[in-house]
Amino acid sequence: MPRTPTSENSPSPAALRLDNQVCFALYSASLAMTKLYKPLLDDIGLTYPQYLVMLVLWEQEGITVSELGERLYLDSGTLTPLLKRLEASGHIRRARDAQDERRVRIALTPQGLGLRDQAERIPHCVLESSQCTLPELVALTSQLKTLRERLSQR
Repeated sequence: MPRTPTSENSPSPAALRLDNQVCFALYSASLAMTKLYKPLLDDIGLTYPQYLVMLVLWEQEGITVSELGERLYLDSGTLTPLLKRLEASGHIRRARDAQDERRVRIALTPQGLGLRDQAERIPHCVLESSQCTLPELVALTSQLKTLRERLSQR
């Protein structure tokens, strides 16, 4: 017998249930994580995307805008306004590469470097709020990176 369109009273197949969707689990967890970060980042004057940029620069200062975009999976159209705001707030400065003027390098200012000390408490707050052990969060992060890599290969 052919299947009729789903009505209000017929249950959705398990494959179409919201709570069975990995995309929804990731999306809703991301919303919860961003909500957790907001007051922590407000304290140091950064938005979440700006914080991600600063994390990369605290690891590797002097990288190019394109290298930063690759690290964050962001295109230049998204990255440029972020960098302009960080530069206007005195956290970074951008300059053309001396060897290749097509490239723009990003450097931390003393103020941007000083922000790192204030940000050091954030990972601990996230660990505490997650109610996970450090090994659990490390394993989850690894699984999510693997998923991202697999999805990116498609």
